[in-house]
Amino acid sequence: MADNTAGPTAEPITPSAPAEFGLTQVWWGDGKGKTTASLGMATRAVGHGYRVHLLQFMKGGTGSVEDVRGEYNAIAALPGFSYENAGHYGWHGFMDGSDDDEHAARAKGALERAREILVASGDADLSAPLDPEGPPEAGVNMLVLDEILYAANRGLVDPEDVVSLVESKPDDVELVLTGGHERPDYVFECADLVSEVTKHKHPLESGHRARKGTEY
Repeated sequence: MADNTAGPTAEPITPSAPAEFGLTQVWWGDGKGKTTASLGMATRAVGHGYRVHLLQFMKGGTGSVEDVRGEYNAIAALPGFSYENAGHYGWHGFMDGSDDDEHAARAKGALERAREILVASGDADLSAPLDPEGPPEAGVNMLVLDEILYAANRGLVDPEDVVSLVESKPDDVELVLTGGHERPDYVFECADLVSEVTKHKHPLESGHRARKGTEY
């Protein structure tokens, strides 16, 4: 008889090709947890040996948040997971002294970078395992575009360009879009999964600052 008292065991991560990737996910809303959810899912994909890249549009930080976030350290320790941050330091619209033109330039640059990675992934053989140490330009199985919806809602990138990006993605790449408090109707039609993260209560409202290990 099998021993059902033993807990789940971890297995070595072996590069593998996902059999059912290819959908577009949207995570938006005014609640905490959009990036957290997408990173949790990305970690799950990496655990199966898939190649994942995180491209952050707006996570530049504020005066109360350190430049190095905990997720960067964790990602660096995982095979097949990479990240880059294209955002300007400081959140657009938070009166932090940052320049609107610089925010827009960086957001548009991130959009072009996303296109570059998707084109490269279309040229790659995604039916075979990807090199976990290879650059994202060699192809990815999952691309997480963190805060791209925030950038679109703020007018830093054109929402129609976001739609075009989704429509042009390779069939086998899982594309994850996060961010924004405003409902991104423009992307609903071309998305396969849409989740709204709603705030009912947040510690910031009672004076708590962003906390190390939970918010960054």
